[in-house]
Amino acid sequence: MIYIASDHGGFKLKKRLVRFFKNDLKIDVEDMGPSEYDKDDDYPDYAEPLAKKVSKNKDNLGILICGSGQGMCMLANKVKGIRAALGYSIESAELSRKHNNSNMLCLAGYVVTDDHAMAIVKKWISTPFSKAERHIRRLRKLEKIEKNN
Repeated sequence: MIYIASDHGGFKLKKRLVRFFKNDLKIDVEDMGPSEYDKDDDYPDYAEPLAKKVSKNKDNLGILICGSGQGMCMLANKVKGIRAALGYSIESAELSRKHNNSNMLCLAGYVVTDDHAMAIVKKWISTPFSKAERHIRRLRKLEKIEKNN
């Protein structure tokens, strides 16, 4: 399952990506809000519930969108088990999955075009984790740090 949420800065792009998942990619997606545009909403109100949902099942993926992508990414990475990556390019999204096994992608609604965002998302969801020993070793180190904090 893919979960998606935004704040006002990513609302328009989120709606476009929901249609992209359903109509083009034929992938189940759950829109976790907001359901209406609110210029005064706050990204933590949407990022935290989505990140917690993704953290409960290793097969879940999440996409968060705010103006810069940064706020959503910072918050998501505070939730245990989340490896959120800022998807500023197709290549960065691909590497975040291949090398870091990212389970959340954060996008900048004020920066990326709809077409670029769709290409980033498509590459991200289609890229498997490499399972290379060095990448597994690094993820174990991240998990150790997470456990000790």
